[in-house]
Amino acid sequence: MDDDLLTMSREALVEEVGKLRAAIRAHRDATLHELCWHHPQLWGLLPEKTDPQPEVPAWPQFMRGCIRYRQSLDEQAPAAPRTDAEFQG
Repeated sequence: MDDDLLTMSREALVEEVGKLRAAIRAHRDATLHELCWHHPQLWGLLPEKTDPQPEVPAWPQFMRGCIRYRQSLDEQAPAAPRTDAEFQG
């Protein structure tokens, strides 16, 4: 699947790593309501061009997942700052 890497020059590999690192950092640095969004730009960096459509849970299951995700932030990042900022979409 990643055979293209074998034919890339050192310069092209360095450029590719730079793009991937920037995308990972952007995702890592997501905060507030950005944490809940769908991020197709990440898989757009892959050489295979597909347009995968996510399987979207029904509302009750989705909301239970959101609540569990938020609970996991309390467990994994208990000292993270909290905010009451509303979504501004």
